[in-house]
Amino acid sequence: MVTERVVSLAPSATATVSALGASEALVGVTHAGDRSDAGSRAAVVGGWPNPDLDAVEGLEPTVVLTCDPLQRETADALRDRGLRVVHAEPTRLADVFEYVADVGAAVGRRDAGERVASDLRDRVDRIRAAVPDDPAERPVVYAEEWGEPPMAAGNWVPDAVAAAGGRCPFVPAGERSREVDAATVERVDPDHAVLHWCGADREPDRDAVADRDWDIDPAVHVIDDSLLNQPSPRLVDGIEALAGLLHGVDVTEQSAL
Repeated sequence: MVTERVVSLAPSATATVSALGASEALVGVTHAGDRSDAGSRAAVVGGWPNPDLDAVEGLEPTVVLTCDPLQRETADALRDRGLRVVHAEPTRLADVFEYVADVGAAVGRRDAGERVASDLRDRVDRIRAAVPDDPAERPVVYAEEWGEPPMAAGNWVPDAVAAAGGRCPFVPAGERSREVDAATVERVDPDHAVLHWCGADREPDRDAVADRDWDIDPAVHVIDDSLLNQPSPRLVDGIEALAGLLHGVDVTEQSAL
């Protein structure tokens, strides 16, 4: 029987609750993210950056899930209303595993959270074992979180690229994504460009890099933004996809949550 009443204001939290098999505990979500992750009784309470706090409170949640520094003020405002809020700010790949376990505990699925987090670690270990260790065999990857202006991905994305057998030297792992210029990208001369624009209402054009007249010639890949931008179990799906793009490695048949 579902007893929790969970409002998720972050797509990563919604996807994590779904991966835990607890979608029916969700009574509220935002417009952002994959609606299929939400259970049948989840109402929409506004957008990711600006949820309707009155609507959230009106759902009488047992817990509200928020994520990312951009939701700190929202978390504080909901706490001021007397609501229980579990807020997280993962920045590295290891943090994502802990976040999954923490979400499980927050929604009354502690065992499921720990199991899924362990399975995710195992999947990443299998990927690491399947890709080259030699730096000379690890291609340079330009991972682009946004294209207008171009922004190189930070946070956990450099860790994800490294786990998939690549090198992503544009932003130190754990730091926020940042704008880059042509000279910076040309100096590194990436072998691959991975476009995963965050929250875009359209898929990036594969020709976007070539249209900038940058003096580089990488293999260009377009990946769904949730596979790299979201600190949820989907990030490991993204790492598996990257390993396939960079090295032709396929470990998905061995992986199961």
